[in-house]
Amino acid sequence: METTELKERPRDLGGSMKTPNVQALAADEKKLTAEIMERYIRPEMNSDDVFSGDSSKEIPVIDMSRLLDEMSREEEASKLKHACQEWGFFQVVNHGVAEKVIEEMKDNIKGFFSLPLQEREEVAQVPGDLEGYGQAFVHSEEQKLDWADILVLFTQPPHFRNFKHWPAQPPTFRDSLESYSSELQKVAHCILGFMATNLDINREKISELLFESQTVRMNYYPPCANAHDKVVGFTPHSDAAGLTLLLQVSPVAGLQIRRNGKWFPVMPLSGALVVNIGDILEILTNGRYKSIEHKAVINAKEERISIAAFHSPSLGKTMGPLAEIVDKETPLFKSLSMQEYAKLVFSQKLNGKSIIELMKLNP
Repeated sequence: METTELKERPRDLGGSMKTPNVQALAADEKKLTAEIMERYIRPEMNSDDVFSGDSSKEIPVIDMSRLLDEMSREEEASKLKHACQEWGFFQVVNHGVAEKVIEEMKDNIKGFFSLPLQEREEVAQVPGDLEGYGQAFVHSEEQKLDWADILVLFTQPPHFRNFKHWPAQPPTFRDSLESYSSELQKVAHCILGFMATNLDINREKISELLFESQTVRMNYYPPCANAHDKVVGFTPHSDAAGLTLLLQVSPVAGLQIRRNGKWFPVMPLSGALVVNIGDILEILTNGRYKSIEHKAVINAKEERISIAAFHSPSLGKTMGPLAEIVDKETPLFKSLSMQEYAKLVFSQKLNGKSIIELMKLNP
C-alpha cells in the first residue's frame, strides 16, 4: 500500500443536507404534520423477518481477557475466527476499558442530548462538512429520512480534531471523549492483531493500518409513539469503515443485524462493546471476512443512544486487497486512495452493501 502522511485534517470529503431536528419533532407532536412525517415513513424497513429465538444465545461473545491469556488464547482465537468468518459481528467483554471511562462517556453524551436545541446546534454541521451535529447521507429533498440525530467527530489522530465541533457542554465532554477515544483505539488495535493472526497475515501491518484513523458517531434515536414500526432509526447498511466498536449507551434494544435473511436483535450486554467488520476490512481480506448489514429500529416510548467508533486507514493510504492474500488468490476488489474512497462513500445514500458492490472488480 502506498503511503502519504496526511498532516492536515480531512477536507472536501462531502456533507449532508440540513434536515429537521428529529429530537425536537418528537418532543412536540404539533410539529409532526402528515407532510413532515411522510419523509420518515418507511414501513417496508420493519416488515422483514425478525429472528424469533433468543438472539443473545446465538450472537458470538468474545472474552478479550481469554485472548490475552496464554492458557486460553488458542480456544478464544478460534471463537474469534468463527465470529469473523460466519457472522462479521460479535460482542467483546473484558476489553480492558475502565468502567469509569465508559460511564463518564455515557453521562456526557446523555448530557449533550439533554441540552436545549439552541445549545446543541452550536456545534451544528456546516454545508460540505461531515463533522458536527445534524445528519448524514442526505443528498436530496425527496430522500426518505432516518428517525435520528447524530454528532460526528474526527477523534484520531489528535491533529485531525476540530474543536469548534466538540461540544463545550457538558464541561467534561471533551476530556471524556478524548479518554474514551484513546481507550477504544487500543481495543481495536488488539482485536485486529488477533484477526491478522487468524488470517495468517502480518499482525502489525493490519492492526496499525486500520487503527490509524478514528471517527466517532454519536446517535440519538427519539421514541416515536404513533409510528415506531413505520420509521427507522438507521437505514440498513454495512459500515464503510474497517472495524466498528459500538457502545450501546441505553438499555433499550434497537440494533439489529442481518443474517441468513433474518434480522437478529442485539440486546445490550452489560459491560460489552459491539464489534462489527466493515467494508474496508472485507476489501483488505479479499472477502474472507465480510461486512455485516445492520439497522436501528425505534422504540415507541423510550429514547436510545449509542456511540460508534469507526477505525480506518489514514486518508494518505491507497486501499485494496492485501498483497499477502492476493498473492495466493485472484483479487475481487479495486484499489483506491482513501481520499477517493471516502468521497465515494459520502456521495451515496445508505443502501445495504452498495459500496462493496461499487468496489468489486466484477460486480
